[in-house]
Amino acid sequence: MTSVSMSDTQRTASKSKVIQPAWVRVLHWINAVAMVIMIMSGWQIYNASPLFGFVFPPSVTLGGWLGGGIMWHLAGMWLLVINGLLYVTLGFITGRFRKKLLPISASGVIGDTKAALTGKLSHADLSTYNQVQKLLYAGILIVGVLIVLSGLAIWKPVQFQYLTAIFGGYDTARYVHFVMMASIVGFLVIHVALALLVPKSLRAMIIGR
Repeated sequence: MTSVSMSDTQRTASKSKVIQPAWVRVLHWINAVAMVIMIMSGWQIYNASPLFGFVFPPSVTLGGWLGGGIMWHLAGMWLLVINGLLYVTLGFITGRFRKKLLPISASGVIGDTKAALTGKLSHADLSTYNQVQKLLYAGILIVGVLIVLSGLAIWKPVQFQYLTAIFGGYDTARYVHFVMMASIVGFLVIHVALALLVPKSLRAMIIGR
């Protein structure tokens, strides 16, 4: 009887455990909206002066024309920057980054990658990130900083001339910005795929548990 009660208590505690706090969930979904706006409007801007031998189809762009794309991009930029600053600030203040993203080791990443590819990676405890998740989330924070800085270098190359110079000039900054965008899109594809493969992770980002 005692063992049964203990088991029931553990299951109840597991169900009531908050995996994603409210502030993380709210900022996550705001960020998702901002990223979609930024990416689709960015593709519209790209189409006006392509860097490579292709353009994005109109069905996945936002703005309708260059001026419209820029307006949407700037609106999304402010939403993304303000939301991102709140997330980073709270991440450091609450200790979430330290608890969730550290430590990261090369051996751990290799081991968890092998486990993931062979279907042996455990998702039993969603409150703890595996080494691959830690690397991806830490990496996307760095990408976020680079895409904002390169975006500023492109947006105001005269006012931020020193920043533009750090990136090697306006044209190089555009390439950096594009590569960072592509990295974010790649991250989002993996992120959504994993959410679909592990539905309880999506549920936790909606209801917290």
